Amino acid sequence: MKPKFHGIIPPVPTIFDSRGKVDCKGMELLIDYLIDSGVHGLFFLGTGGEFSQMSIEERKELAAFAIDYVNGRLPVLIGTGSPNTREVISLSQHSKEIGADGVVIINPYYMTLTEENLYRHYGIIAETVDIPILLYNFPALTGQDLTPDMVLKLAKSYPNIVGIKDTIDSAGHIGEVILKVKAERPDFSVFAGYDDHLWNTLSLGGDGAIPASGNFAPELSVGIYHAFQSKEYHKGIELHQRLAYLPLLYKLDSPFANVIKEAIHMRGLKISTYVLPSAIPLENDKKEVVRKILTQALLLESEE
Repeated sequence: MKPKFHGIIPPVPTIFDSRGKVDCKGMELLIDYLIDSGVHGLFFLGTGGEFSQMSIEERKELAAFAIDYVNGRLPVLIGTGSPNTREVISLSQHSKEIGADGVVIINPYYMTLTEENLYRHYGIIAETVDIPILLYNFPALTGQDLTPDMVLKLAKSYPNIVGIKDTIDSAGHIGEVILKVKAERPDFSVFAGYDDHLWNTLSLGGDGAIPASGNFAPELSVGIYHAFQSKEYHKGIELHQRLAYLPLLYKLDSPFANVIKEAIHMRGLKISTYVLPSAIPLENDKKEVVRKILTQALLLESEE
């Protein structure tokens, strides 16, 4: 059985106006651009979607808007993660009711969970909400790793846990998830979270990436995916060498939603770059670094 989700699924930023309200026109502009760019799905309310700075009602409103506007043109995934299991269930039920194709659930953060409690957290959600679930592993932010053995245990126990976004700077971790879990669940999707792990994820038998750069340079990650599928490996490696510059952007600030929005704006999409506090607007000197990196990746013409 083939995986339900595959390819390049950008984690879409939430576009706000200067008052911190969702900018619907900006969201529509970005969504249409991404769909026209040939991506394979859209993920709203991930890390770069600033879910952690939004209220529950704001998250629900954005999810409903996004699903309504996409209108079945692509699969839509909604981030419903929280340290609060009851809150995850509520948000996931809401996503099912409004027509999401799946939910993406980051592991609980702040409190470190025993393996048994971590397993039960996901188990209770999977038992309660009948919707495809992607695990979201981001140990640099959550403080706790979803180990390959834990992912395997969850995948074997719950058929509606259908994949993982593995945001970890370790090809070995991603590879072990692929080798262990796909042996038991060939339909289980394994996505790289970091852009520069797309090529090795595909080469090891994974299914694609959920990369931030998919929002401002979709031609690179989508191009790599198609080059791999068509066995045009030389072309894929050339694109990968350009893509390799882009993770340097994420080191410019933290949270880095401001960097992503500036990069989108520089590529010609005139969106608001406002970010919710505790993030702040990107400083001018850092904007110049963004421009330099995009130029190195051949995404902007040199001004020299």
